[in-house]
Amino acid sequence: MPVEIRELHIKVVVTEGAPASSGAGSAGTSGTSTSAIGGEDREALIAECVEQVMHILREREER
Repeated sequence: MPVEIRELHIKVVVTEGAPASSGAGSAGTSGTSTSAIGGEDREALIAECVEQVMHILREREER
């Protein structure tokens, strides 16, 4: 009998330009730091993330 995995949760913390450090407080202030990603690239990344989330939500509705 096959095993079906219905959900997979992955947690990632990304810091911009800072060396890797441990601890919950290493995320810093996300709204005030300068971005290493250009404006157009950032918008494209956000659009792709939104598209993937919408795809996942559509798949859940079909079940």
